[in-house]
Amino acid sequence: PVVADAEMLGTPDPELAATMGFSGFGKKARTFDLEAMFEQTRRTAVERSRKVLEAREREKEDQTEKEFRIPCTDSSSSASSARAAASSLTERYTASSESEDSSDEEVTGPAMQSQSSAKVPSEGNDDDDEFIGPPLPPGFKDSDDDNDYDTEEEDNNPVKKIPDSHEITLQHGTKTVSALGLDPSGARLITGGYDYDVKFWDFAGMDASLQAFRSLQPCECHQIKSLQYSSTGDVILVVSGNSQAKVLDRDGFPVMECIKGDQYIVDMTNTKGHTAMLNSGCWHPKIKEEFLTCSNDGTVRTWDVNNEKKHKSVFKPRSVQGKRVIPTTCTYSRDGKLIAAGCQDGSIQIWDRNMTVHTKFHCRQAHASGTDTSCLTFSYDGTVLASRGGDDTLKIWDIRQFKKPLNSVGGLPSFFPMTDCCFSPDDKILVTGTSVKKGGGSGKLFFFYRETFQKLYEIEVTDASVVRCLWHPKLNQIMVGTGNGLAKVYYDPVKSQRGAKLCVVKTKRKERQAETLTQDYIITPHALPMFREPRQRSTRKQLEKDRLDPLKSHKPEPPVAGAGRGGRVGTHGVTLSSYIVKNIALDKTDDSNPREAILRHAKEAEENPYWVAPAYAK
Repeated sequence: PVVADAEMLGTPDPELAATMGFSGFGKKARTFDLEAMFEQTRRTAVERSRKVLEAREREKEDQTEKEFRIPCTDSSSSASSARAAASSLTERYTASSESEDSSDEEVTGPAMQSQSSAKVPSEGNDDDDEFIGPPLPPGFKDSDDDNDYDTEEEDNNPVKKIPDSHEITLQHGTKTVSALGLDPSGARLITGGYDYDVKFWDFAGMDASLQAFRSLQPCECHQIKSLQYSSTGDVILVVSGNSQAKVLDRDGFPVMECIKGDQYIVDMTNTKGHTAMLNSGCWHPKIKEEFLTCSNDGTVRTWDVNNEKKHKSVFKPRSVQGKRVIPTTCTYSRDGKLIAAGCQDGSIQIWDRNMTVHTKFHCRQAHASGTDTSCLTFSYDGTVLASRGGDDTLKIWDIRQFKKPLNSVGGLPSFFPMTDCCFSPDDKILVTGTSVKKGGGSGKLFFFYRETFQKLYEIEVTDASVVRCLWHPKLNQIMVGTGNGLAKVYYDPVKSQRGAKLCVVKTKRKERQAETLTQDYIITPHALPMFREPRQRSTRKQLEKDRLDPLKSHKPEPPVAGAGRGGRVGTHGVTLSSYIVKNIALDKTDDSNPREAILRHAKEAEENPYWVAPAYAK
């Protein structure tokens, strides 16, 4: 419409180009005087805002006039509208040509805001900023402003960052899901449980039926304690209830198995591997071949994937008296330089990765003695360590001042030796699950603010304990393993990426019943040609062919009831034997007196003897 109006008014081409915002390509470079530019900008801005105000006032006057004026004929109204359009357009032309002249002198930066809060464009190609078309409805905000507001609100309220608006449930089995692992890209999830199974879930390959694509038992009849993908995501560490950790590749095939130590040697440094049940394990965050395990033999050992014959190094946690103490959980710091272990005497002991003998940091009474510390995890910034105790507490420590915790919270029951805690991707929230006895309510996922340990939020997961939890930084989704064999994935369609969002949108594939009923195809390579079966085509085509064959698609006749007809024999056949058999089965019992039954023939026998009397008479 603008171009049409311009043609109607007979505006010259350069001015039109200026209006549309694509003039000024072939201009020569100029020298600039900064002060003059500032002055020019200020003057232009003031002039522009004054003109915009005047135009608005004029529009208001026109509006009031229209309200009071008696409606005119169509022709006069169209003429007046054309005049109004022409006048407003010429105003805009003058404004835009002015802006075009001043565009080279203007400086980039925030434009001066006038009292009327009208937008003052600061560049030459400013026609996008001006109001073209009907004015915006009241209460309408620009989408960018809206987003800024949302992010501000999210910063102020961390609960908004928790992605829990939607959930999916993966059925691992019926027993506790005691291990969860996600690869670094977030494409695959692995779950392990007390039923000895490890299941592989591929988010991109799953449909809405949410079936695992592989299930295996890598450690025969040992409960799975821990599963973790390496930093590159190409191998998986499996820690189970036996003394040998295993490494599998992405598809579940074995890569290496750690060696078992000699349980008759007293000094654990001299054995090549663990001699008792494993408790936990994890990969080095930077060196992709190295991993860490801890065991009931009282040692923490590091291993190399390429050398399964012997461990790399051994760390031996000690109690106050210098006696052996069992580590129940172990982890690397985020940079991989420190190794931390939580022990059964309630202590947390931290070593330098290269110094195996003495601890670098040590806290004796971190948790209650005799309880299993089930999880240690470092924050993403690496300054803080969170510990989940078997004494129903969650604590957070600065390892440089290791005497007392920065914060702690109690009343979080834990019945499992692998109950987790983890940090949110932005490092501001700490998450852990709680355990419940059977029929004792719901297991919950609690969210605590890291700085103050104030409880932000809780999710009721299911009517069983919450054992494992995992908040993936790339997907921004929370995985939860429960005591009744479920793995739940919480996500938000807006805040989360990929992961569970990929599989919920795919419809379930229908199972083709016909294909499951086809007979087995027997291959006999040396059979004579007359006995050889033809090569099997697609089952669907074969079924269609059989349907056209009158013999194969003939419906069997139902059996004949009563007498035979149409050349078909009746129910009891035509032979004498079949007739007799049928009649034997008939019930012909006579309930009358047997004496009477015999004497019924007495009179006839007297009058007309047949057997005995004639013989004696002769």
